[in-house]
Amino acid sequence: MQRARVRPATEHDLPVILELIRELAIYEREPDAVEATVEDLRRDGFGEQPRFHVALAEDGGAAVGFALYFFTYSTWQGRPGLHLEDLFVRPSHRGRGLGKALLVELARVAVRRGCGRYQWQVLDWNAPAIDFYERLGARRLGEWLSMRVSGEALAALAAEPTVVDA
Repeated sequence: MQRARVRPATEHDLPVILELIRELAIYEREPDAVEATVEDLRRDGFGEQPRFHVALAEDGGAAVGFALYFFTYSTWQGRPGLHLEDLFVRPSHRGRGLGKALLVELARVAVRRGCGRYQWQVLDWNAPAIDFYERLGARRLGEWLSMRVSGEALAALAAEPTVVDA
């Protein structure tokens, strides 16, 4: 019998990674929001300079969860940081320690890479996740608000003139 484990994803795992991303979108009440394709993930995660990395949680040899992360940089700390973009464990496999195992593995990656911080966002309605993260020592940054520009608004902003009066 195979035990549960966490391992780095490989290019071979791309179809199941995309499947897990779609399941996360359903859980987060955005079932039609996923535009990413296997080719997008291959290009951006498994090329010469990966823009992200994935840790997979397996139970009995089957992928049942994932953590997708990338590195940032803190100008105040003068050190890199690790940003967890997405964490998801299939509901049927929750409560077995796989979510914690994924978070611990990324903490280890952050320490090995000399990161000064490890951060992520959580939806304000996701009380079970918030409680879980706080039990692991995470703290809310209530004074920070997330901001986003995307789609047509991003294109419009990029098209703005950048004339500066000197």
